[in-house]
Amino acid sequence: MKDYIVLAFKNLKRRKLRSWLTIIGILIGIATVAILMTLGNSLQEAVMSQFEISSTELLTVQAKGLSGYGAPGTGVVRPLTRDDVEAIEKLSSVEKAFARNVEQVKVEYKDEVNFGYAISIPEEDREDIYKIIGVEAEKGHLLKEGESGSVFLGHNYYDKIFKNKLRPGKKILIQGKKFKVVGIMKKKGSLLFDNVVAVGDDDLKELMGYGDDVDIIGVKVKSKDLVNKAKEEIEKLMRKRRDVKKGEEDFEVQTPQAILERVNSILGGVKAFLVIIASISIIVGAVGIINTMTTSVLERTKEIGTMKAIGAKNSDIFKIFLFESGLLGLIGGIIGVVIGLIIGYVGILAINNFIGIVTKPTISLILIFFLLIESFIVGSAAGIVPALNAARQNPVEALRK
Repeated sequence: MKDYIVLAFKNLKRRKLRSWLTIIGILIGIATVAILMTLGNSLQEAVMSQFEISSTELLTVQAKGLSGYGAPGTGVVRPLTRDDVEAIEKLSSVEKAFARNVEQVKVEYKDEVNFGYAISIPEEDREDIYKIIGVEAEKGHLLKEGESGSVFLGHNYYDKIFKNKLRPGKKILIQGKKFKVVGIMKKKGSLLFDNVVAVGDDDLKELMGYGDDVDIIGVKVKSKDLVNKAKEEIEKLMRKRRDVKKGEEDFEVQTPQAILERVNSILGGVKAFLVIIASISIIVGAVGIINTMTTSVLERTKEIGTMKAIGAKNSDIFKIFLFESGLLGLIGGIIGVVIGLIIGYVGILAINNFIGIVTKPTISLILIFFLLIESFIVGSAAGIVPALNAARQNPVEALRK
């Protein structure tokens, strides 16, 4: 085996230009797969980070039937109400239900203007709400109970949105009304939370005038074992309250598992499609290896005849050419994986910087292993026919040629 490998390397070195041109073909395909899979995995993490899933016991209820554009639950034909929140909280499987409103607002600070989303923070049990939605303060503090005329901001307001960095104690204008900034949220890598303005429910209600309407109802279930039961109870309750039949619901109750499954299904399909497209490049590289090895067999006819004349078997000739094509694929695979991971890593950093999220590049050792195995197998498979042609040559006729 060692002799075959050494001989294959020597033969490839004798034809450097042709070998490198062939390697480039397989390299591009493997690099493309590595880039797409690396970016695809990180894209999946980035998308998942945008969902407010910090607890497996947290359900969300929102009305359906959009009449306009905006955040989830906003602009619906028949919104949820505060009475719905109180009714849901009385269910046996529910620990707590809280109302959340999302409003598009104009934020001003030192002659700089930004249009973003403000979310309401309930007036009571705020510490519990922060734990449920998973937010913490990096600077200053989060809104305390009874604290009005104040806001806390997503992390991007501190280091991205405004040139003059906002700090706790500064004043900003929301819809023309002055508010005091009491804290900056820790970066979550979420486009919603990192760009949000969190305002007390009473303050936001007075500012935007939404009254008893609710965009989203957050529901904390008593235990994760009761999630499905709670979902069924809420659906039954809301059908009765909104006077709709089963299958005609104008509301939606979502569980974290359902959201995760839906997103994973969509992203999985996208990744599979991208891999299929990238595989076309690998096929093109395989055709290049077939062409190179076929040419090599024709050029080395006399060499094949000499080896057979001194005792080389058909299997020996076959293995020599098979190892050469396999090495072409493997070398292309190694270089392709390295290039692909580097480009993928740089691409993820660029996406993070552009969108303003935090996604760590993930390098899958299993992916690298299978890509290298695939490149060797593709190279070897592409060389089977040329290797068989070489092994079948008659030594006398080969020497004459």
